[in-house]
Amino acid sequence: MTATERDHAAVGADERPGHARRWWVLATMTVCLLVVIMGNTTLNVAIPTLQRELGATQGELQWAVDAYIVVFAGLLFSWGVIGDRIGRRKVLLIGLSVFAAGSVLAAFSGSPLELIAWRAVMGVGGAAVQPTTLAVITNVFPAAERGRAIGIWAATAGLAVAGGPLASGLVLTHSWWGGIFLIGVPVAVVGVVGTLAFVPESRDPDPGRLDVPGVLLSIAALAGLVYGIIHGGSGVGWATPGVLVPLLGGAVLMALFVWLQRRSAHPALDVSLFRLPAFSAAAAALGLNFFALMGATFYLVYYLQGARGYDPLQSGAALIPVALGMALMAPRSSRLAERYGAKAVCAGGFVLITLSFLGFQLLDQDAPLWLLLTTLSVQGVGMGAVMAPATESIMSVVPREKAGAGAAVNNTVRQVGGALGVAILGSLLATAYASAVGRAVDVLPAPLRAEASTSIAATLESARVTAAQARAAGDEETAAAAEALVEPAREAFVSAMHVTAVGTAAASAVAAVVVLVWLPGRRRPDRPAPS
Repeated sequence: MTATERDHAAVGADERPGHARRWWVLATMTVCLLVVIMGNTTLNVAIPTLQRELGATQGELQWAVDAYIVVFAGLLFSWGVIGDRIGRRKVLLIGLSVFAAGSVLAAFSGSPLELIAWRAVMGVGGAAVQPTTLAVITNVFPAAERGRAIGIWAATAGLAVAGGPLASGLVLTHSWWGGIFLIGVPVAVVGVVGTLAFVPESRDPDPGRLDVPGVLLSIAALAGLVYGIIHGGSGVGWATPGVLVPLLGGAVLMALFVWLQRRSAHPALDVSLFRLPAFSAAAAALGLNFFALMGATFYLVYYLQGARGYDPLQSGAALIPVALGMALMAPRSSRLAERYGAKAVCAGGFVLITLSFLGFQLLDQDAPLWLLLTTLSVQGVGMGAVMAPATESIMSVVPREKAGAGAAVNNTVRQVGGALGVAILGSLLATAYASAVGRAVDVLPAPLRAEASTSIAATLESARVTAAQARAAGDEETAAAAEALVEPAREAFVSAMHVTAVGTAAASAVAAVVVLVWLPGRRRPDRPAPS
């Protein structure tokens, strides 16, 4: 189908009335979305706890986050096509069931590798649920109401960003770490009941074939890129074969994937959509938005618990301003986009995001709480301003019948952006921290020094263990030296966070430029949609 034919099909589809129970359907889709996003964000405040309880390394912690995201992103294309073929209602039920099962198994993991594996299973279920919620919304709402519905959908994502860490903090305060993965199970049950009760079945009358080689190629490419970035940031050296081979291999596989998709009669990813500025610029905006969100959340938890000494519940509560900003701004941004255009609203959002990360330079271990909360609020408002208009811009060029594939692309760029955010910003943080803490860790026993240099959580835990063992042996001098390492470690982390926040601000500034140059502006009533 050509771009013109696609636009005509979309216009014809948009003339259809909305589903009679579409607002109940939207409520159900928000519950399903909560399951998937909370299942991911609950892990954030538990990272230092997992490092202690499971003996996980910095790289293993990054993979515990990214295993979910990589599998999620790699399977989105497939689930989109499967939903268009067998029915989106069925795919929702399958995805919720797989996600819940993976969550239960993750809760009882006995090692970091086992946790990573079950997180990947959760990604299989999440990949079925999240894009399908957006595809269902696109199908049941008419064009006049779709922007508002997507704004509410995006606001739910913002609430889940805070709800996950807060719920996780409560569980970690009163129970064992595995309980954080059980939080989403009852919510998943509610989603299943709502889906059975309210969601109509919908499918593409002319679905595409499932491109299994393309799916496997995309997963391999993403895994190679993310592994190379994480391994490079662990201190082994960016020029070593263990880093260069997966990085270059992942890049080659990604280029091969795009090349094959352009020539496939049944592509996993319709790369022709990226010729449309409304689609490609919006996709880039979403990817960079989630690059900043997921990457920043990863290092914010270390700042809150390591540098400021918060417990998991306090650190979860400290992230509420980000979520509230997103939740309050996302539905309003749709109306602002109708009035001023997606270009102006998204660009303004990225300006706020950039300013918020530049504001991180004012944060140290003793910064006043109001400054921290204000900075995070600005970040949330900026991210909320981007999410709904960019998502609506993507979905507006995809016919209803292909909503599953369009939603898959939308969510793929979000997840790839998030995975790269955790990998790149996490690696930058680890490298900067190791440089800043320097020889201060030499007060620790030699076997602990290398791991202690990888993160502030590892440093503080090594210092605690060393002090306890030395005091038990009557060596007060060694115990005091280990305890004195806490303050230099916190200062080193703040320095590393400042460097990483500048990198995050730079990515947001690039996103603002991308939006201003390529995202279409406000459409005049007498002008056709851009193609």
